Amino acid sequence: MIENTPYYKREALILAGGLGTRLKSAVPDKPKCLAPVAGQPFLDFVVDHAIKNGVEHIVFCLGYMASLIESHVQERYSGHVAITIVLEEEALGTGGAIKNGAKYIKGDRFFALNGDSLFAIAYDDLEMGNIEQDIIATIGLKPMVNFERYGTVILDDKGMIHSFLEKQAMESGLINGGTYLINKEKFLNLELPEKFSMEKDLLEVYSSQNQIGGVISDAYFIDIGIPEDFEKASQDLANHPLIFEK
Repeated sequence: MIENTPYYKREALILAGGLGTRLKSAVPDKPKCLAPVAGQPFLDFVVDHAIKNGVEHIVFCLGYMASLIESHVQERYSGHVAITIVLEEEALGTGGAIKNGAKYIKGDRFFALNGDSLFAIAYDDLEMGNIEQDIIATIGLKPMVNFERYGTVILDDKGMIHSFLEKQAMESGLINGGTYLINKEKFLNLELPEKFSMEKDLLEVYSSQNQIGGVISDAYFIDIGIPEDFEKASQDLANHPLIFEK
């Protein structure tokens, strides 16, 4: 018997299971991804950008306050995009959560996003880099100046990531924008534990083997993980409704 598996043009997986400890002072009663920004839950900006870029199926990886997030996405997006909810019974780390959710992806590749950060990169650009290189993952990279909150990514002239530098004060550099395009088969075939860090245990390790690519985009980027950037996101996204057109 042949299983009737739906075909989706593009699929995405969104990590939205974190506790959001650093944002508790600003949003004490909601999961971080549902924090109100410019009059709507921040997660909506992430999902809307994915849909705008042709994503037809989204796997939501949930943990903390999962029922609130599930209720919101079902009410807001049912009928607009196919939804799969994956619940974590215990914290799996960023890599473990993606590995757990990837089993519900139907196609060969998928975009992995964070529910508490927004990078308005064009998915076409990420897809072209990943398919041409035939590698485990391609990361969207954001040029940034005068920063110390993020690590720095070293990219060669062929679009391959060589290394990741620890967080330190930098005048300029490329940061990991938290948007990945992942080759599902290559990813799931890696010998990785159930719980692991996507950044430390996969990206940093396999970048030394020419298996991690990068695509630079100066599109809008914000991570609402700290109160200062949460406030900045509220101002940015309220004052610039066409911010995704860049």
